[in-house]
Amino acid sequence: MNYLFPALLLISATLKAAVLPDSTITPHDSLRQIQLSDVVVSASRVAENILTSPVSIEVIDARRIRLSAQPSYFDAIENLKGVQLLTSSLGFKVYNTRGFAATTNVRFVQLVDGRDNQAPHIGAPIASALAPSDLDIRQVELVPGVASALYGLNALNGLVNVLTRSPFDSPGLSIGQKTGVNHVNDPAVGPKLYAETSLRYAHRLGNRVAFKVNLVYQQGYDWVADNRADLNPNGNASLNLFGPDNPAYDPVNGYGNEAANRRTLTLGGKRYSVGRTGYYEAEATNYGLRNLRGDVSLHYRFSPTVELAYTYQGATLDNVYQRTNRFRLDKYRLDQHSLTFTTPSVQIRAYQTHENTGNSYNIRSMAENIDKAYKSDNQWFGDFVSQFNADTKAGMAVPAALRDARAVADRGRPVPGTPVFNDLVARLRDINNWDIGAALRVQSWMYHAEGQVEPTRVYWQRFREQTGLTIQAGFDFRRYVVFPDGNYFINPSEPGRNLVYGKTGGFVQLSRLFFNEKLKVAGSLRLDKNDYFAARLNPRLSTVYSPAEAHTIRVSYQNGYRFPSLFEGFTNINSGGVKRVGGLPIMSQGIYENAYLVTSINAFQSAITTDVNTNKLTTDQAIEKNKALLKQSLYNYLKPEQVNSIELGYRGLVCRQRLYLDVDVYYSAYQDFIAQVNANLAKGKNPDSLASYFSASTTQDRYRLWTNSQTRVYNYGASLGLRYSLTQHWSVGGNASFSKLDRAENGDGLESSFNTPRWITNLSISNGSLGRGFGFSVNYKHQDAFLWQSELATGSVAAINTLDAQVSYPLRALHLFIKAGGTNLTNKPYYTFIGGPAVGGFYYTNLVWEPKL
Repeated sequence: MNYLFPALLLISATLKAAVLPDSTITPHDSLRQIQLSDVVVSASRVAENILTSPVSIEVIDARRIRLSAQPSYFDAIENLKGVQLLTSSLGFKVYNTRGFAATTNVRFVQLVDGRDNQAPHIGAPIASALAPSDLDIRQVELVPGVASALYGLNALNGLVNVLTRSPFDSPGLSIGQKTGVNHVNDPAVGPKLYAETSLRYAHRLGNRVAFKVNLVYQQGYDWVADNRADLNPNGNASLNLFGPDNPAYDPVNGYGNEAANRRTLTLGGKRYSVGRTGYYEAEATNYGLRNLRGDVSLHYRFSPTVELAYTYQGATLDNVYQRTNRFRLDKYRLDQHSLTFTTPSVQIRAYQTHENTGNSYNIRSMAENIDKAYKSDNQWFGDFVSQFNADTKAGMAVPAALRDARAVADRGRPVPGTPVFNDLVARLRDINNWDIGAALRVQSWMYHAEGQVEPTRVYWQRFREQTGLTIQAGFDFRRYVVFPDGNYFINPSEPGRNLVYGKTGGFVQLSRLFFNEKLKVAGSLRLDKNDYFAARLNPRLSTVYSPAEAHTIRVSYQNGYRFPSLFEGFTNINSGGVKRVGGLPIMSQGIYENAYLVTSINAFQSAITTDVNTNKLTTDQAIEKNKALLKQSLYNYLKPEQVNSIELGYRGLVCRQRLYLDVDVYYSAYQDFIAQVNANLAKGKNPDSLASYFSASTTQDRYRLWTNSQTRVYNYGASLGLRYSLTQHWSVGGNASFSKLDRAENGDGLESSFNTPRWITNLSISNGSLGRGFGFSVNYKHQDAFLWQSELATGSVAAINTLDAQVSYPLRALHLFIKAGGTNLTNKPYYTFIGGPAVGGFYYTNLVWEPKL
């Protein structure tokens, strides 16, 4: 039980104080009061009771966050019904619901008070970079599944909307201090401290003006990605070279030894696949974590119900981040300015987000180019061949000769931690060309404006009384602008000028009550026009039937769509010998028409190797025999992806209103998945020599193209959530979600990112008032094993079983609330995806000073 020792130290170190007054302990609400009085806005973009929401929605308020076993609201969201969490680093976590997970989830939207907090150039959030402090949370609402009809761009898999506390309603000073430790019993790292300091100050200046300020500073040591499983175990199977004898060894978290860093060498009349040595991630990056974020808001009330608010949010990040490759963020900046005007029936919002990647760098490119900086590929492979031939001529066995050839070719290779290595890292991280350097130098902007009106709430009340109709309408305008840095982005038509990409859209929604207000029917229709695509229509239709006050049944149909992100449409990156090209015609004209699929090229080269090594054919004979395996790419330029989904659900209170149930089932059909395909072009122009060009890596150009899968994919699932009030203070709860691919028509392999466990379950028990102010909660999570497929790595993610717990106590005399606990208490490291870090135990205390809690 050594893993409990840090937690006990943290608890004992902070239990030396005295206690909040009784009024600061949140009074217990009955289950009925909590569930039936919750008001949500994210399901329909208007305030409504959670029980009558037309789609599945999960809510967690400040009280539940405080009593959760997790250290923050961002972590607590993981245990909501249907949520899958991917942990790329201690400071970078990604939510997903209902399948098709990705480390940069462009199909899931994160909002803060209705503002999209994505990083513009990738079209997805950088974790909690623009998220508020724990001290400022009023409520978190999560809508799993499609939400495009009301929210438009990207909301295919779901959205989470974080709602903050108003400075008018919650003035005063709050201070929070989290202290934690991770890497306990980790022999490679050793225990590391974590600290997070938060401050919130809100103040009213009379009845009309109020402001608030939030600051959060985090410091710690990140989770380490050091999975050394071989992604290419059969690279030399025809020669019976496996494991440590395989000269094409490609560890998951080793870089510089991928396919682009390998060559097929003819040695002693046989074909060997040989890769350069590369570096492990921990050797090529820094795992220190230092993040600073905050916001400032100024609110002016023209009347009690009419308000204008300006908000600035900003963040500076230093931690690991992941797309297809893993990156080290260094002085990465995000800034957002917003202006919001609200009345009972009108809301208008405009905001600008600016992104600057600072001194960040690509870890894979760093490792590759450290290798290339001391010795070119041609020289390294030449030295390898010469030494291997000399060794085998002298009678050395092949495995030993391969190891000796590598040792000789690696002479002079920079050693991690030495001054030479560190100087090389410093130089490469400042070179903005991934063929020779590793810098990530992107500046991008997002401009967004939207408006929403509900005229029947105030102005058209007579119309509403006569027709029974409620009308809601809205519009939005969005523009992305990116500076062409020459590596990540270029402007092929107007060199030197910024790239501009955007869309305009709007929606209208009608709803009406029937049968003495027991049945609510609502329909919405959205129209969007993107700069590079024709206008798109997508509808939503829902019915909610309430046979009794505490019971509702809902059915909804939705069509969702997603336009390509800025990165998917315009990217232009040379990375380790592979050029990743955006899927818009402006970027990739002429490539799609002449490319051959890498899957067929690999099969072709493998067949040649087998025929040469085992069937004794010459290389030319093997090429001629197998050239029919080469397949030209049939993929084309990008178009929007879409999904059609139907959902049925029930919410209600049973068992004398002590048990709250929320059940939903859904079925979805996806088409035109936006994905990447690997396709190469021959370097030569002679069509009769195509097979010869594709037989060797040096006579072809490698591309990774953004395109659409030709597969129609169907998936279905269900979830169940429940909470049972045992007594006034004791509560037990749990949820289970099931998700499964049904079938794929015309499967082409690009629909390979379902990446979702079949079952995710959570069980919890809590008591906020055990006696003398003590409270506790325990949460157990199980997640099935599943297949993870991505461009970085493919493999099986093992099942996850974790236990989280906390105890809390109010210290009255000091106006402190203390919470001490741990996540993954048993400290058994696990992976949330292949290529990511191992997540171990995290033990923490959280102190909150707030006289008016």
